[in-house]
Amino acid sequence: MIKEKPLIGVVDYQAGNLRSVQKALEKFGAQVVVSSEKQQLLNADAIVFPGQGACDSSMQNLKKKSLDDLLIRLINDQVPFLGVCLGLQLLLENSEEGVEDCLGVIEGNVKKFPPGLKIPHMGWNQVEWKIDHPVFKNIPNYQNFYFVHSYYADLVDESLIAGVTQYGHKFSSAVCFDNVIATQFHPEKSGIWGLQIYNNFIEFVIGV
Repeated sequence: MIKEKPLIGVVDYQAGNLRSVQKALEKFGAQVVVSSEKQQLLNADAIVFPGQGACDSSMQNLKKKSLDDLLIRLINDQVPFLGVCLGLQLLLENSEEGVEDCLGVIEGNVKKFPPGLKIPHMGWNQVEWKIDHPVFKNIPNYQNFYFVHSYYADLVDESLIAGVTQYGHKFSSAVCFDNVIATQFHPEKSGIWGLQIYNNFIEFVIGV
């Protein structure tokens, strides 16, 4: 039984918007440890994997401390997991942004937006929900969230796509399966509806 104030581990791999994610989680009553230490993350009730930066340097930082293997283990062990922005992209197999293999938790590749679009895709854009999931409850369809990215996740199994966004073409802006939830947008930068996602995630961890 998870306590009412769950301990959430925020993965520090030198690529995340860590402080604002920590504050958002604490706002809704979670205890938060921001860490790159395996044991501290293993002790957490749930994991948040935020990120902004480059694929190759981020994967290299994860591998230096064997955090890549740890994250795969935690996901396989059904630990509640929330990925944000690069934290979504790195769940896939590889990325056009670099040469390093990603975590390979989700079958698919990370692709660059096609020529002709302003890159990065930055600012507010709508999300159309495709899957009814507890972490997205009480959030209206076509609500605006804040994006900043030049690449997007192209999944093989489209049944995992929880939300889509239009930018040149429709791309997967939210993904979920089993214990894993991930968003291309930044909930911590997305006002009340983004913060609602963190609140919902904490409730999901507790089992409300």
